[in-house]
Amino acid sequence: MAAKQEDKPPLLALVGPTATGKSDLALVVAQQIKAEIICADSAQIYRRLDIGTAKPTAREQGLAPHHLFDLVDPDCSFSAASYQKAATAAIDAIQQRGRLPILVGGTGLYFQTVTDAYAFGSEGKDQNVRDHLYREAEEKGLQTLYRQLTENDPAAAVKIHPNDRRRIIRALEFITMEGRPISEQVIQTKKNDQPYNLIVFGLSMPRPELYRRIEKRVDQMLQRGFLEEVKALLKAGYAPGCPGLNILGYRQLTAYLSGEMGWEETVEEIKKQTRRLAKRQMTWFRRDPRIIWLEIKDKEELSAPAEIICRQVKEKLAVQANNII
Repeated sequence: MAAKQEDKPPLLALVGPTATGKSDLALVVAQQIKAEIICADSAQIYRRLDIGTAKPTAREQGLAPHHLFDLVDPDCSFSAASYQKAATAAIDAIQQRGRLPILVGGTGLYFQTVTDAYAFGSEGKDQNVRDHLYREAEEKGLQTLYRQLTENDPAAAVKIHPNDRRRIIRALEFITMEGRPISEQVIQTKKNDQPYNLIVFGLSMPRPELYRRIEKRVDQMLQRGFLEEVKALLKAGYAPGCPGLNILGYRQLTAYLSGEMGWEETVEEIKKQTRRLAKRQMTWFRRDPRIIWLEIKDKEELSAPAEIICRQVKEKLAVQANNII
């Protein structure tokens, strides 16, 4: 017999588009209850990517326990399956300490791999195959590999830029190991078997206000040294196009430093792509009927939404919450 929802381990989540103040609100909530924060942001898992990912500062992370930030180096790939494993372990450890885990971020796939217990098939990985493909790209050119991908998996090829070395090689590696196109890899969920007693809040705001915040935040990141952060990564030997430098903002600034774009064009491109990201994130999360939406009107005034969250956590997580509120 399946466990009743209220008998499952409790989990709180804060999701929504970028620049809505999820990290700030999570910190306020975590300090009001016995809670620990878990990153659900595919950019903030990278070490040395701080300013451009709006990662919580060392001071902020010292105010409440934070997990899965600074998890991997910028030149390392990190799959959704790997995230699920790391996040599940963090959640279990936090719950064993008698505290409430708070999953915080805007990466919808990360959120769903955990809350919907996605079951992943083989990842189709092999370091020797990958190394061979990288050598082939150097010797024959990346376009040769892209043509191979187009012939063997046209559905994947149309979604991958011809200059995206990492994704082209990953797709060919999967084909080599699995004998089938990576576009056919289907993530299957365990229907009606959610592992947690979940309560999830989504943060939203009127689109004009959100876009204004995005533009202001990009300007602030640049003032705080975003470009210098990218220069430091390149100086440390991280190649343009590696996973970390392929992230929004880092990709555009790398192109600027290589002379591919002018400064004003670069800044506007970062803002434009961030607006598009926010729109995609909202579209993703709006499909989830479990989410309780809160409209954030003033990022500086978080006591009201924090109070709503803490009250509903106590009500919906019932007896479990009595130990943490």
